[in-house]
Amino acid sequence: MSSGGRIGHDAPYMPRGCDMRWFSSEEICEILARFEKVIIVGDSMMRHVIGSLNVLIRKDLGYGAVTDWNFSSEERKECFCNYQFNVKACSIQGIFKTADVIKNDPSSLSCPADTVDVMIEQMIRFPIAPEELTRLRDLLPSSKPSRPYAFIYGHGLWNNLDLQATLDWLDLILDTTVSAAPWLQTDYPSSQSVDNIRNVASKRSGNQEGALKGFSWPGKRLNGFWPRLFLTPNAAGKEKPDEWLVTQGNKALTIFEESVKEEAARRGVEHLGTYNMSIQSNKFDGVHVDLKGNLIKAMMVLNWLNMLEVENF
Repeated sequence: MSSGGRIGHDAPYMPRGCDMRWFSSEEICEILARFEKVIIVGDSMMRHVIGSLNVLIRKDLGYGAVTDWNFSSEERKECFCNYQFNVKACSIQGIFKTADVIKNDPSSLSCPADTVDVMIEQMIRFPIAPEELTRLRDLLPSSKPSRPYAFIYGHGLWNNLDLQATLDWLDLILDTTVSAAPWLQTDYPSSQSVDNIRNVASKRSGNQEGALKGFSWPGKRLNGFWPRLFLTPNAAGKEKPDEWLVTQGNKALTIFEESVKEEAARRGVEHLGTYNMSIQSNKFDGVHVDLKGNLIKAMMVLNWLNMLEVENF
């Protein structure tokens, strides 16, 4: 899915070397119901992923991504359809968890009640604020649930495509996750607990930024069922501000995508590149793709979720 492309600007996206299915809303509900919770972690691009998932399970191209149940008449006019994903006006009013739909507009959800739980934790840069890590811990049960959790990450632009900052961001999230939910790694060595590792690393470095440098995260050696996917940023569009065209331009983005793919694999995290999908797509600001582009990205994620062998949990 990462290596496909388009024949012309805004032409249909075609995956390369694989069959990418376009699921119905009912099929999407069935896929998501295989998981106790799907947790998305990242920035505004990841906020658009959960927004697109909500469009699909609410069967609402007009307002499916946003909290339309509390919109004024002006907001309904300004945030309709494609403009749901305008980050400066509308997507900040996006739906951050399906629980809010169930609470405020349950009839709009295609999925049976209490079968789907998808949410986002916004963690946009490294260092990560302590309260953000606390919220992540609070989402995770200490004992093994009846269905697996799936995790989808996205990061990069808020740290200016600094690869080491992104890896530190990811490693800290992985460490925090497995320390709160040790059942994710069935043979996680107690003598090498994350808390002990982090304490040693923090003493060595004296700060969060340096706590993980040079540290080989132990999760890559373990065999628990822990599905994780990392999405790298969209390609830059012509509206990208000139001051970012060197550090966040398409050369930097392709190098970043290739590097993250390699580093994610070392950590047991799968990678989905979005550069090829987005290079010829419409963008609001040279960064964020429109409704069509975000629906493609969400369907890519759903294809990944559908391929996971949940029976191994």
